[in-house]
Amino acid sequence: MKHILTVCIGNICRSPMAQALLAHALPDATVASAGTAAMVGMPADEGAQRLMQARGLDISKHRAMQVHREVCRWADLILVMDTDQKKELEQAYPVVLGKVFRIGEHAKRDVPDPYKRGEAAFRDALAIIDDGAQQWLQRIRKL
Repeated sequence: MKHILTVCIGNICRSPMAQALLAHALPDATVASAGTAAMVGMPADEGAQRLMQARGLDISKHRAMQVHREVCRWADLILVMDTDQKKELEQAYPVVLGKVFRIGEHAKRDVPDPYKRGEAAFRDALAIIDDGAQQWLQRIRKL
């Protein structure tokens, strides 16, 4: 898998954190992120930036991007944060069928949106994202 896309709603909290974790762990892959209702051009939320900085990952240059057909076609794997996003992408872009999954698929968990909900919500979301990313990394590395 050379092209991975992470998707959330606004593309300023969850998907940029997932993107940073996966990109760091997979230096030979290209990892991008986008939102189903992206806050286009906005930087990653400060809460997300702080958590990633604490892990030595800088997402300060991130700018939100709207998901679109071409980026869906480009991706070998698309990791969304919840079941609704999976359904939304499958309905809007049939090209994603068979390659879009929840990042928390293995644990059968959605990642709740921490936007405007404080540091604890960001930490909880990151814990689920991190666990899901680790599970996906094990599978990706076997390919």
